[in-house]
Amino acid sequence: MAKEFVARGADLELKGIRKEFPGFVAIENLDLTVPAGEFFALLGPSGCGKTTTLRLVAGLETPTKGKILIGKTDVTETKPHERPVNTVFQSYALFPHMTILENVAFGLRQRKIDDPLGKAKQALNMVQLSHLAERKPQQLSGGQQQRVALARALVNRPSLLLLDEPLGALDLKLRREMQIELKAIQIEVGLTFLHVTHDQEEAMDMADTVAVMNQGRIEQMGAPEALYDRPKTVFVAKFLGQSNLLVGEVSSTSANSVSIDVAGNKISVPKDRAEKHSGKIAVGFRPEKATFHTKKPTAKSDTNVIGPGEILDIRFTGVSNQYLIEVPNLGNITVFAQNMGQSPVIELGEKVWISWSVDHSFGLADLPAGNEEE
Repeated sequence: MAKEFVARGADLELKGIRKEFPGFVAIENLDLTVPAGEFFALLGPSGCGKTTTLRLVAGLETPTKGKILIGKTDVTETKPHERPVNTVFQSYALFPHMTILENVAFGLRQRKIDDPLGKAKQALNMVQLSHLAERKPQQLSGGQQQRVALARALVNRPSLLLLDEPLGALDLKLRREMQIELKAIQIEVGLTFLHVTHDQEEAMDMADTVAVMNQGRIEQMGAPEALYDRPKTVFVAKFLGQSNLLVGEVSSTSANSVSIDVAGNKISVPKDRAEKHSGKIAVGFRPEKATFHTKKPTAKSDTNVIGPGEILDIRFTGVSNQYLIEVPNLGNITVFAQNMGQSPVIELGEKVWISWSVDHSFGLADLPAGNEEE
């Protein structure tokens, strides 16, 4: 029934978008294609341009340059209410004096659409709230109010649904429940979702494709797993989870790998996982991909080893213990040890060696601040 109720999702294209505000450029030469029916996330810190991008698509801002196409139709100059788009904001903005059903039907009544209450009931059924149709917003939980806001957007049968930090006001447990529900609804109705968020876990959990934005441009885009496993820049490596980054000079290359001298330590990275194959390079690995040992491991061609280092800090997070290890000339390295009922090392000050698979290393296109090439 839901697929009959909502129009099929449309693709979205942004071509050469530039947005200037007095004194600064919010978006610079942005090209982006979101395929029809995809759950697409724009992820980035405050001020990176993601919300401005969403407002441009909604028609709430006009680009300085470039075109916006929805379903192959140029809507760059189209007024907001004439676009096949609806937006769900972090603030639900429900009318407190109306019932839930009346809230959902309000936009249909304003546009004089036939059978507004019937269509509103269908939308509430889609978000599993039809049993609360006669209640007022203040009688609902935050998660229920968010679902009402979603139903109010879906009832207009948009081709594209814009989500602007929609779960930001919810507590952690409820936010995770809503992530599952939102994704399930998106799959059921086949709509194109453009989701703006600064929450890395939220984007990774829900989106088919994630575009990481930084300073008005897309730093890297791809499937969540690919971005996490193979970041290409320092910003992405640090913004998506945690990364250990080591900087050194390429000392040799082979058909399949690149070797880097990092303060006298030989670190290897697969050639197809390195953005640079010569000169100064930053090599990274994720904390959960590493392990540590109280004795120096036997050297192997498929394993990188550094140390010894000293354990400075141990933090228990529930699913893992997080170790901060100071390695001379290399700085602090973080290692996550999964909580399996016992910790491999429990003493601060213990001397350990750190190892990780060469296949889990990645070489970045740029260098961390303070390590720029002369």
